[in-house]
Amino acid sequence: MRPASGGIDFGTSNSTVGYINNDKPTLVPLEHGEVTMPSAVFFNFEDNRTYFGRRAIADYTDNVEGRLMRALKSVLGTSLINDKTRIKAHSIAFSDIIGSFLHNLKGLLEEAAGQAVDNIVLGRPVHFVDDDPEADRRAQNELEKAAARRGFKHIAFQFEPIAAALDYEQAVRKEELALIIDIGGGTSDFSIVRVSPERANAADRKDDILASAGVHVGGTDFDRLFSIAHLMPEFGYLSPTKDGKRNLPAGYFIDLATWQRINMLYSSKAMTDLRQIRYEAARPELVERMIDIVRHRQGHALASKIERAKIELTAQAATTMSVELSHESLTIPLTQAGLDEAIANAVNRVAQTIVGTLADAQLAAWQVTTLFLTGGSTAVPLLKQTVLAMFPSATVVEGDMFGSVGLGLALDARRKYGA
Repeated sequence: MRPASGGIDFGTSNSTVGYINNDKPTLVPLEHGEVTMPSAVFFNFEDNRTYFGRRAIADYTDNVEGRLMRALKSVLGTSLINDKTRIKAHSIAFSDIIGSFLHNLKGLLEEAAGQAVDNIVLGRPVHFVDDDPEADRRAQNELEKAAARRGFKHIAFQFEPIAAALDYEQAVRKEELALIIDIGGGTSDFSIVRVSPERANAADRKDDILASAGVHVGGTDFDRLFSIAHLMPEFGYLSPTKDGKRNLPAGYFIDLATWQRINMLYSSKAMTDLRQIRYEAARPELVERMIDIVRHRQGHALASKIERAKIELTAQAATTMSVELSHESLTIPLTQAGLDEAIANAVNRVAQTIVGTLADAQLAAWQVTTLFLTGGSTAVPLLKQTVLAMFPSATVVEGDMFGSVGLGLALDARRKYGA
């Protein structure tokens, strides 16, 4: 039996795993037949076990005592990767938590393949960290070390938009100049690639990749910006002190709106600081809401609600968000127009990155024949409208929103490892 190989798309919000099955790229069922798994880890304090994906989120939302970790990919290349978080009597490094998630995916891949898998291609964004090549190298090295510690012997990387291009190319019937647009939970990545049935069989595709670029803007950024603009004011953000001389400190409100920083609020120092902020506030009842969320460790539940509202607003003009506190219930109206306003600058950064990608390839927009869209955040209306307006003559192809990268990584693994 030849050594098996596969590809892992470790995403900020969701992950997939691909391998070659009966000569076709196939996604591994990760949870009850679902081929996507939320990139979430829950340390259950009641049974002292660790759970992943939907089970992790379910335990947390069912108020099981424990610690939820999400958006772990976002800490790669940052100082947080060396930090440790308290799990009962132990302190665990973020790198080890990432490793445990990869180990779980490895086990599921080996179960599907029916044998040990030593060879892996890991997807990576074009830039883990914007405008910092050293931090970017560090991020890839950290992910590689986490995979190696969990048993992978041969580890390669592929840009996520290139992997998506390899998946798309399986369906093309003639040569195309495709702009691959992969906008996920943490990054927006772009590659301009020549694709064709003939090129699909080539071992070396360097000359077919005309340009690749990326920016650290994705779905979790939209969640954070939407929360800061329309949810955090309900908890005291931007409200004045009682002497009217300044606004309350913003840091803890921004932490509450940021997936990977929520756990930082669950410390005695943060609670002491919040009580002092409440004392200084002109409207202490707003800050009391914040304290209530932190005291009951409902920060991730709150972030999940804003994420759900964002998703609802991809298909409708308005929605409401309900927040249950100890002594009151909040109903907060939210609109697609409000979401658009909150994320407009971030969307502009994405658009400018696309302009830069075209410039790097020395192409005009009209020369791109196909837009291939993948990644869950391509569904955000303002983002999608903005991108499509830049290429009015291109054919728009919507790939597997969550699976194209994982399938492409499986194809790349076969090319690199021969199995």
